[in-house]
Amino acid sequence: MEQLRDERKYTYADYCTWDDGERWELIDGVAHMMAPPSTRHQEISGEIFGQLRDFLRGKPCKVFAAPFGVRLAADDEDGMVVEPDLVVICNESKIDDKGCKGAPDLVVEILSPSSAQRDKWVKFHAYRRAGVREYWIVDPDSKTVTAHLLEGDKYTTMAYGGDDKAPVVVLPGCEIDLGDAFAGL
Repeated sequence: MEQLRDERKYTYADYCTWDDGERWELIDGVAHMMAPPSTRHQEISGEIFGQLRDFLRGKPCKVFAAPFGVRLAADDEDGMVVEPDLVVICNESKIDDKGCKGAPDLVVEILSPSSAQRDKWVKFHAYRRAGVREYWIVDPDSKTVTAHLLEGDKYTTMAYGGDDKAPVVVLPGCEIDLGDAFAGL
């Protein structure tokens, strides 16, 4: 069951004042507590991060792993602050000491029971509206990746699984070996 901070609406400025030792996301002003990730979740995240890091070595884009705050509108009054599992940012001006201000080029969310619906529906629409060029939803249970690619103002979808090598469209030449990402599951 998802835990909300309370029923009121918050902004990024409010979020910056919280020092309760918990991790929160703001989705349309509503504060959602983030559960700690499972071991399986961390293994998948670490493997995908490693593959992205290796590909990006010596290139201008950077990969970051959670916890890493993303302010989709880069506005203190905005009510959207998310902590995707992984992000790739190719515009260095979007990176500051608090995380990312604006839409990353790639967002990767690894489903967990507490966040699956939010990742599949609410964040999907938020990322599309914000202009995230590529959004991956990784499902550990089915060992699949659903890649959403922004074309105009809509996402087109590609699905990968098993031992596929999934291309990262925003990083030409980059492929994620899903056999390695899902190894041991």
